[in-house]
Amino acid sequence: MARVRVLPNNSENAQMNDAALARHLATEAGKLLLRLRDNQQQDARALGAEGDREANTLILDALRRERPDDALLSEEEVADPARLNARRVWIIDPLDGTREYGERRDDWAVHVGLSIDGVATHGAVALPAPGLCFCTEFPPALHPEAATLRMLVSRTRPAAEALSCAKSLGADIVPMGSAGAKAMAVLRGEADIYLHTGGQYEWDNCAPAAVALAAGLHASRVDGSPLVYNRADPLLPDLLICHKSRAAEVLALVKGLPGREHPTFDAQRRSD
Repeated sequence: MARVRVLPNNSENAQMNDAALARHLATEAGKLLLRLRDNQQQDARALGAEGDREANTLILDALRRERPDDALLSEEEVADPARLNARRVWIIDPLDGTREYGERRDDWAVHVGLSIDGVATHGAVALPAPGLCFCTEFPPALHPEAATLRMLVSRTRPAAEALSCAKSLGADIVPMGSAGAKAMAVLRGEADIYLHTGGQYEWDNCAPAAVALAAGLHASRVDGSPLVYNRADPLLPDLLICHKSRAAEVLALVKGLPGREHPTFDAQRRSD
């Protein structure tokens, strides 16, 4: 597939702010992925691998041109240790939910996030299948929680902690792919709590956390500590996104799980 030049060099694009750039790149990568999916007859694994590769090229080529002084961290690239000295680091998952994309499902996403001094500050999460993109510049109004809470879990490897907390809360279980799709489901009012303890990396949750926080949701580690980005080890294994009014209750439930002063995780187990 020919590489796509997303942004021409002109004064208008030079003035594009970080959130707008994130939204533009996430949207364009999503369009590329939809075209690729519609035009290819590959099996799921091959389609997912090509999607990862093509979307990554589109986003990183544009960032290197539009933000040449910023550092980059992508799931699809070997991490450059020099990024640890940078204040501004773009953290990219060009195709979050590769399995779902390859299976031609709709619950996959594109993440373009910007960490400044370790904080998920700007970003966008595109949901290309329904034609949506959420960004920190224009966060939507939040929906109220449902009368019966809805707990999002991985559709293939639901975390025991989430299942236990859902039972305590009387919440319905909602299986879904892609961390970005799950985080945006809370934003869209399709679910109420996204609790994950199965192992993630910074690119899995930087952009979703930035968008969730900008909209006024709670986003933290499951011990209540802040999410910190651009660390030497990009493993960031657990995450809670929910309404602020629900956070203390969920955090207390996780902390109180039998035999777990702090929730544990299997660092070798990678799930969304």
